[in-house]
Amino acid sequence: MTKTVSVSKGDTLMAVLTRAGADRTESHEAITALNEIFDPRSLKIGQDVTLYFGNTDTDQESGTAAPGLIRVSLKEDVDRQLAAVRTPGEGFTAQETILELDRKTVRAGGVIQSSLFLSAAQAGIPTKTIVDLIRIFSYDVDFQREIQPGDGFEVYFERFADEDGRVLKDGAIIWASMTLSGKEYSAYRFRTSDDGFTDYYNAQGQSIKKTLMRTPIDGARLTSGFGKRKHPTLGYTKMHRGVDFGARSGTPIMAAGNGTVEMAARNGGYGNYVRIRHNSEYKTAYAHMKNFGKGIRKGARVKQGQIIGYVGSTGRSTGPHLHYEVHRNSKQINPLSVKLPAGRKLGGKMLAAFQAHTDGIRKEVAGVELETKLASANVE
Repeated sequence: MTKTVSVSKGDTLMAVLTRAGADRTESHEAITALNEIFDPRSLKIGQDVTLYFGNTDTDQESGTAAPGLIRVSLKEDVDRQLAAVRTPGEGFTAQETILELDRKTVRAGGVIQSSLFLSAAQAGIPTKTIVDLIRIFSYDVDFQREIQPGDGFEVYFERFADEDGRVLKDGAIIWASMTLSGKEYSAYRFRTSDDGFTDYYNAQGQSIKKTLMRTPIDGARLTSGFGKRKHPTLGYTKMHRGVDFGARSGTPIMAAGNGTVEMAARNGGYGNYVRIRHNSEYKTAYAHMKNFGKGIRKGARVKQGQIIGYVGSTGRSTGPHLHYEVHRNSKQINPLSVKLPAGRKLGGKMLAAFQAHTDGIRKEVAGVELETKLASANVE
């Protein structure tokens, strides 16, 4: 007998298996086996888990085969199938099946009409790739003030298809370019051999990453700048020591940089509030959150771009928005005008390897037709 159960909000793998009728002891054994190749905490809402029931080991008292759980399987990705399989006399063992996909490269782009996100979506570029594109350029580009109608963008990225040519998933951005008011920004994906890290660099071999992202939220609009303003709820003029980004309730908020969470709690008029210490000089703060991201608590280590919470309207607030602050040496400064410390600059043999790599990418891109309307991936 086979039974498939979809993961619901708040589900653990144990809850899914027992809801499907599996015995708790057998479920625990299957989960223990899966732990070798899968983190059960990474279950996603809507993900399907399939259970197979049949005759298990011979019952010692009756001498007959006893019915029970014999297999648990789930698709971790479109090309990765995981299973815990019962072997007679040995219990459950983990199995991993990797589907070989054909790698393609796609070049797509267009002209910005209103926003980069909308224009890229209209060009058929997948949401994941658009979000990656925004994050890549978020260190240098102020998406609220610098993008104008008529600016251009291009992205060269991976797609993976099955043997029938059906696109199953989109991969990494290999190269991207934005032209804003005549100024070109470019980013090349490159793996440095000395440390094994993959990052994005401009044409000069300078990492595009900064200590902090300029905007820690995708697709939001700047609603209030840094400086004196009439407070929207108190009614009098007050120094606004941060910037506000208006966005839908529940929009993810990202850590502006690597660091340690100093505070993740209710904080008076700030509502649900997170403060992150990035180094001895910089801290960032995020206020009015609807709720906190998974694992976000005092002392937690976070990575740049990690979701730390979601836009809300807690505390002294007139509507859903993110209040964002940058602190330098304990003083609040304007996040939109601060000059952010740069990342790695390649040199010597590494720079030469990078330049050879980018020459190859430019030749590849030149040989691929620019698509202005892509068909979407058929991701299951």
